[in-house]
Amino acid sequence: MANFQNALESGRFLVTAELTPPKGVDLSTLLAKAESLRDAVDAFNLTDSHTARMSMAPLGAGRALVERGIEPIVQMTGRDRNRIALQGDLLAAASLGVSTVLCMSGDDPTAGDHVDAKPVFDLDGIGLLKAVSALARGEDLGGSTLIDSPHLCAGATADPGASDLDRELSRIEQKLEAGAQFFQTQPVFDIARFEKFSVAVERLGAKILAGVMPLKSAKMARNMNENVFGISIPDELIDEMEKSSNAKAQSVEVTGRIVKELRSLCRGVHVMAIGWESLIPEILKTAGLDVQRRKA
Repeated sequence: MANFQNALESGRFLVTAELTPPKGVDLSTLLAKAESLRDAVDAFNLTDSHTARMSMAPLGAGRALVERGIEPIVQMTGRDRNRIALQGDLLAAASLGVSTVLCMSGDDPTAGDHVDAKPVFDLDGIGLLKAVSALARGEDLGGSTLIDSPHLCAGATADPGASDLDRELSRIEQKLEAGAQFFQTQPVFDIARFEKFSVAVERLGAKILAGVMPLKSAKMARNMNENVFGISIPDELIDEMEKSSNAKAQSVEVTGRIVKELRSLCRGVHVMAIGWESLIPEILKTAGLDVQRRKA
């Protein structure tokens, strides 16, 4: 059983972090970040050409983390590959020691750096979860029997800021039925809004890791409010960033406070630090979490 799945079943508050594989072959920067955080973070999400910008396939980086005894969560999207290729990738992941995958539909290619790329979307996030479940039963989506079966812990995404909460809850229920064992969400800034989501989703028994993103500036916050669907950053947080003369220190304080407030509302947090990964230990300390609690 994967260490991350063990952690999910332990009931303790979990921390995951997001890393983006390079647009090239040098993994040294990614590995250095992972090594520096290995005692503070339960597992590292490795993105699959995030925002449709081409980068190294996450399986390569995932294997490199496995070799160092660090737990990866490999993102898999339906954007670029059909069900034949995706099932092949899932089998490859299991054979390489990657035990946890996050199943997603993926961003449209027109949002990325290859706008002429043809989108596939043969499987969406739910379809990918069903593929994981089928492979675990020993068959592929075509009904053919496998020689042996992979064991994978499959996660999915959720949007606590969805305008239609009932529809989002229905999607979460479908993902649970398809085999999702945990959920990572969009970044959370509005605790009151997330609490309503948390109360609604509690009856489903979903293990939620709330997304957390350190704000780098008031300008970034305003841009996210205007352009990122489902994100709602309260004016008071934007004012705090605006008035501060030390953006990093203020970001640590604000993000740590958010994590602290989330601790009673979910199973963990997923930190998307976008270049500020070095601040994660300070954020966790500010939230009252022991950053050495995972040390063997």
